Amino acid sequence: VQLQASGGGLVQPGGSLRLSCAASGRLFSIGDMAWFRQAPGKQRELVASITSGRRAEYAASVNGRFAISRDDVKNSVSLQMNSLNPEDTAVYYCKADITVPFSRRDYWGQGTEVTVSS
Repeated sequence: VQLQASGGGLVQPGGSLRLSCAASGRLFSIGDMAWFRQAPGKQRELVASITSGRRAEYAASVNGRFAISRDDVKNSVSLQMNSLNPEDTAVYYCKADITVPFSRRDYWGQGTEVTVSS
């Protein structure tokens, strides 16, 4: 199983980006999904999470600006990011709790870079 993240890039302050992350491979089910980010010189932090029941939670710094969603048909999770500011600059990683034959664990995507700058 692999998680493939996409959608990062350079955006001006106040702009928007949409990140996507899709799981591929032989899997049985996906539980909680989440987006993390890691800015240069800082620890990785949780940005948003969504349960299989679609209950979403957000870090205080992004609440009201970001929206997480999932598509269980496509085995994917997305992060709509609005009103971006330079403090949102980071590498964004997706994570998913995936059940595969004989195993269940967290899988991580490879990261997609977001740069907010004028």
